[in-house]
Amino acid sequence: MIDLVIDARRRDIGGFEVGRVLPFAKRRMVGPFVFLDHMGPASFDPNFPQSVDVRPHPHIGLSTLSYLFEGAMTHRDSVGSEIEIVPGEVNWMTAGSGITHSERFETLRSQGGVMNGMQAWIALPKEYEEMDPGFSHHAGSTDLPYYEGAGIKARLIAGEAFGAKASVPVHSPLFYVHWELAAGAKAALPAEYSERAAYVSSGRMEVAGRVIETAQMAVFAPGETVVFEALEPSVVMLLGGEPIGPRFIEWNFVSSSKDRIEQAKADWRAGRMKLPDLDDGEFIPLPEDYTPPASPL
Repeated sequence: MIDLVIDARRRDIGGFEVGRVLPFAKRRMVGPFVFLDHMGPASFDPNFPQSVDVRPHPHIGLSTLSYLFEGAMTHRDSVGSEIEIVPGEVNWMTAGSGITHSERFETLRSQGGVMNGMQAWIALPKEYEEMDPGFSHHAGSTDLPYYEGAGIKARLIAGEAFGAKASVPVHSPLFYVHWELAAGAKAALPAEYSERAAYVSSGRMEVAGRVIETAQMAVFAPGETVVFEALEPSVVMLLGGEPIGPRFIEWNFVSSSKDRIEQAKADWRAGRMKLPDLDDGEFIPLPEDYTPPASPL
């Protein structure tokens, strides 16, 4: 039932650590999910340096999804968006042919506190890779269906699952769910999609006789319902969907075409990609020493 267990690899991104889950050498994608980071958890005192902020940078060929457990983060982008995301909400940004954005921690800097959340990249199907860029923010039970009962709290963050559909405008069949389970609670993930995984953000889960610890992701074989039991209070992110084919990924660019990534790199170097309307005073340069993977993801 469990094909693979992936340990999140801790990385310093310039002020706090993230746990990199995807891509992984033995499993580059799960459905259309091509990238998954656990941001933090990290505690900050007030007035921490601005170097922790994520300065403006570009994307192509994907949608990004930001979701927080704790903290706050302000998003600004080149289609004119400016909004602060807080726990339980979704920022959904579709890069398509190209977008730039920043993520700033202004509220956290003024008050101090904990940053803890998930950052996912979802690759676009080939027919949508060059679509117009866009952004939407989603909050509340009308946009993100919510369920509570039998020791389980569940929020559908994106896609369709458990008979519900989120309002996030996805472009291929997928699901992304936030579970909170009390100790001893049991829950099941049906065999609705061909590719499925579960990341344990905190706590410990037993699945098919195997314990999945904090900061581990279990990737499941298709075709069987997966039953979970929480060994202690646990937070779990369920994700997956239908595969959309291999993708190249280099720096912040994702595409089915390596030539398209080279064009995006050239555009960023030459300043041809518009910076965020409300955050255009600085940007992250293309890392010249970046070494791309030898094969597409």
